[in-house]
Amino acid sequence: MSIRGPRVEFAVGAFLLLALATLLVLALASTNGKFSVGGGTYPLKARFSSIGQLRASGPVKIGGVTVGNVADIQLDPVKYDSIVTLAIDNKFKDLPADTTAGVFTSGLLGEAYIGLQPGGDVEVLKAGDEIAFTQPAVDLLQLAGKYMFGAGAPKPADGSADDAAANDAATPTETPTEATP
Repeated sequence: MSIRGPRVEFAVGAFLLLALATLLVLALASTNGKFSVGGGTYPLKARFSSIGQLRASGPVKIGGVTVGNVADIQLDPVKYDSIVTLAIDNKFKDLPADTTAGVFTSGLLGEAYIGLQPGGDVEVLKAGDEIAFTQPAVDLLQLAGKYMFGAGAPKPADGSADDAAANDAATPTETPTEATP
């Protein structure tokens, strides 16, 4: 029977400490350095007709800099609009009242986020206020489908305008000429 020496026990202990430190680093990296319990934010609401692929906990950005996240998404049962609750960091609590909000996508297939564009109003948005000016999400796949399959411009129901233009282009116009005796 072999007896473990102090070197083996030290190596096992060092390995376990290294493994725990690695797990701690991974845990910190997965939270993106955000440890707030909710006390450092204030809520704002925004109403959108379409939010695309926006999800709860998605980022809220001003000029590409993250200033908060999407706290909640609800559906208005009367108007059928999406009501998005934003959790904005307290250090950005003086957003002007005429701030606009839009749903954007990072790249072609990236994550959806809320982009804020501060205005110039002297009044500021208070906690719980609703952002009045919003821009819905643009569905890139729908736009690409319209472009590829020619569904861009609607055609008249009776087809009269298109038929008349096609007939005018196909028939040559006659100009009256004088007959010479």
